[in-house]
Amino acid sequence: MSASEPLPSVTGSSSRVINILLINPNGTSSMTKACLRSLESTLPPHCTVTGFTSPHPTPSAIEGHLDGILSAAAAIRAVVPIAPKYDAFLIACFSAHPLINALREELSGPVIGIMEASLYAARMLGGRLGVVATGARSKIMHEDAIRYYGLEGFSVGCETTGLGVLELERLPRDKVLGLVGDAARRLVQDKGADCIALGCAGMTEMKIRCEETVGAKDAVAQVIDGVGVGVQLLIALVREGHVTAKGGVFRSSQDSRKARGQDWL
Repeated sequence: MSASEPLPSVTGSSSRVINILLINPNGTSSMTKACLRSLESTLPPHCTVTGFTSPHPTPSAIEGHLDGILSAAAAIRAVVPIAPKYDAFLIACFSAHPLINALREELSGPVIGIMEASLYAARMLGGRLGVVATGARSKIMHEDAIRYYGLEGFSVGCETTGLGVLELERLPRDKVLGLVGDAARRLVQDKGADCIALGCAGMTEMKIRCEETVGAKDAVAQVIDGVGVGVQLLIALVREGHVTAKGGVFRSSQDSRKARGQDWL
């Protein structure tokens, strides 16, 4: 092929309708709505994301292991009956949340958590990743999860804002943005991260401020929102016809429950 000849190309024509359920495992519906707002400008045609907020008695915020277990139990019982309406599922909690693998066992559609979406995207876009965490316990849990996902060698760790999950919404906006931006700056300037993951679904609308702080416009570092990236990954998996593999660890537990005489979740 000569230099003057055009390169071969293809333009997509898929009009497949894709329905994704965005599951907020905590009970704070305003956080669910914020996640949906953050998707408006990047969601492709023919794709609808529906927000689900876990029902009572789920915790209003997930800030520890017990919160994760309680929220998973509340969410799964409400999600399974409506799951046939959806092609894929995004768990909008920045953690190795127990609901992720539980739904992989129970459902066939792809299930992704926003933490793993962020970490895997960061691994592809840069050399060292860092996470903006909320408080001290979140920092420890995030760093444990980074090891769980096999990415410890590419991580510079976490920097905290010192805020609780619900304080991200309740405190003055300028104060919250300043603390989130400062944590991102420390990860880049002091620790050498070139990809920053926003470590809470409540931070999803703070991406622009972090990008301004770390120089994303000049490609110094990238700021990754797991809600947006997670939805795009799910769209790709669904369009490629992928489902959760059931021949191994994610085989359904329904038959085992029936064998035990258990007709409930």
